[in-house]
Amino acid sequence: MTNFSEISSRYAKDSLVQKSAADQLFDLLRITEEDDVLDIGCGTGNLTGKIAEKTGGRVVGLDASAGMIDEARRNCGHAGLSFEIGSVDQMRYVACFDVIFCNSAFQWFKDPQPALQACRQALRPGGRMGIQAPALQRYSPNFIDAVDKVRHDPRLSRQFASFQPPWFFLETPEQYRLLFEQAGFAVRHARIDRVVSSHTPAEVFRIFDSGAAAGYLNQEFYRLPIAGEYAGAFREVVQKAFAEQATADGRVDLVFHRIFLLARKP
Repeated sequence: MTNFSEISSRYAKDSLVQKSAADQLFDLLRITEEDDVLDIGCGTGNLTGKIAEKTGGRVVGLDASAGMIDEARRNCGHAGLSFEIGSVDQMRYVACFDVIFCNSAFQWFKDPQPALQACRQALRPGGRMGIQAPALQRYSPNFIDAVDKVRHDPRLSRQFASFQPPWFFLETPEQYRLLFEQAGFAVRHARIDRVVSSHTPAEVFRIFDSGAAAGYLNQEFYRLPIAGEYAGAFREVVQKAFAEQATADGRVDLVFHRIFLLARKP
């Protein structure tokens, strides 16, 4: 089965869409040379390192995956940069940071209110939090349609019927705004974009395997045990589906719906 520790060694190379969307998050947050920054869901630390290049302040990368943090510690060596293993809702920081950077991680906050309360506590007054994450139940029509092939495959349908999605999605910017306001934030910006990029079917599969697969192929999110051959057959069906999505030029228009939100602690 698959989880983020298992994919950590290839995550930095294959997380193409996450890194592209992060550029807009940097534009929203406008990190200054003096900001202390917490990078939530830092993964292998490639963006945490980029944050450290923008500020002389303290930079901390936090991720629940030990494998991701191990990879980040091997790859990043900036002064003032450190990495910690932990879940967001268990953070004990109090007024330690000016900025919280959260790229392609918010969808994993299945119960977001405790996490947002911990984030608010971690910020200094006037501090800001920015998120970029997949949004809408059909966060990526390409992925949803491919997985629907799994749902109807006679080899996989029984096991897949016990799958319990681990993600948190809302359908409108207003719902995200209200969620943050209920946690005590003042929301300055909230929008959902439809982002389209062109890839080969093989690239689309690598993007899928760098993130979504950690949910779809994780025993933790199934009520029934899934056999060892399940993951291989699942991947086979999904790869074929992406190939079928290609147009005459052999490319796939990969669509993601993404929330971009900026909030401040009063």
